[in-house]
Amino acid sequence: MYALVADLYPICRSITGDGFRETIRRLGQLVPLRSTEVPTGTPVLDWTIPREWNIRDAWVADAAGRRVIDFRRSNLHVVNYSVPVRRRLSLAELRPHLHALPDHPDWIPYRTSYYAESWGFCLSQRALDALPEGEYEVCIDSTLENGSLTYAECVLPGQEDGEVLLSCHSCHPSLANDNLSGMALGVALARDLATRPRRRWTYRLLFLPGTIGAIAWLARNEDAARRVRHGLVLSGVGDPGPLTYKRSRRGAAVIDRGVEHVLRHAGSRGGVLDFLPYGYDERQYCSPGFDLPVGCFMRTPNGRYPQYHTSADDLDLVAPAHLADSFARLREVVEILEHDRAYVNLSPRGEPQLGRRGLYRATGGTDLPERELALLWVLNQSDGGHSLLEIAERAGMPFAAIRAVADELTAAGLLRPAGDHASPGPRTDAPAGGIESARSESRGERS
Repeated sequence: MYALVADLYPICRSITGDGFRETIRRLGQLVPLRSTEVPTGTPVLDWTIPREWNIRDAWVADAAGRRVIDFRRSNLHVVNYSVPVRRRLSLAELRPHLHALPDHPDWIPYRTSYYAESWGFCLSQRALDALPEGEYEVCIDSTLENGSLTYAECVLPGQEDGEVLLSCHSCHPSLANDNLSGMALGVALARDLATRPRRRWTYRLLFLPGTIGAIAWLARNEDAARRVRHGLVLSGVGDPGPLTYKRSRRGAAVIDRGVEHVLRHAGSRGGVLDFLPYGYDERQYCSPGFDLPVGCFMRTPNGRYPQYHTSADDLDLVAPAHLADSFARLREVVEILEHDRAYVNLSPRGEPQLGRRGLYRATGGTDLPERELALLWVLNQSDGGHSLLEIAERAGMPFAAIRAVADELTAAGLLRPAGDHASPGPRTDAPAGGIESARSESRGERS
């Protein structure tokens, strides 16, 4: 994951353009992706796809021709979506177009101007203070023309008629935690999911521009949106802060309770935040006309670490250990989504004798081992109306422990999945396939 973040870090991305497409091309070497191009001017819900922006070079040069601000040194030096400019200006005329951070004098801010034509440069406060009076040559070699917006999807089919949506905003330039860490985590999870012989749910991983990309996907995929049973926005998962979760608009959906359960048992100090209609694209998926169960999985929330949207969000802020921890916890969430279901106790009148089935210790004592207590909880609550997650929450035990004993009890003939009258075991029809089957489905599809 860290290597992928490092590989993508130098690319100048935006909500449209060749930098975004190059990023998708590199991701497509790791997971099967289907790209969609939405032309400029296309109405998408209450929005319209903007013109496409690309940039080749930009600088501010002093009277001696020395570049005092240089896009080639950092793509954050240019306000993203700046219109083309070539002129000479005095320092007084230039200053309104310069952006710096007085509180962090060595950092370059990240600024954008997507929907109002403008131009500008970003630089450190220290560099700004060092600019002498005089005339400066300003050049932004960019284009803002009719083109298209790109987004990409990786779809891994499952057995049941429902989907898990995983969304990564992928439009920021050289910002390692926001947004490259989320993209790397999504790729890692997709590769892991592809190795499973069967998947309960279809997993749809989206790489798209923030806000306008999610709105465009929703506008063009209302049928797919209706199939979403669980969802997460992945962002800011590589910094040293504790894992944090922001609930969906629903507040108590399975995804909300599942992530909260994982973080509680992992001892995360980050905790859980209530839904707020601000932040990342969860606010699009949770808009009232869709109201999808989509929360936000992150470490330090956006705007709550000083490096956010600055040049200090670099490869030193993100660490492999933090990415690995995020992946491990996200994988636990997936295990809950895949295996949370209700069961029926087939011997509900009194406790069944577990000892003769090899499920209970032969010698009793005063302390009840956690596994045996988990057996009793699952038997007691499995009336067809309580899911394994609900049992784990009530018992105060990790979901994995509850699921493990449910498997044992099913194998012993004491449980069956609720609604399954034909077989006590999991479904084995319609194998989901992996990366290659998904790749064969998506190969050549481009609209």
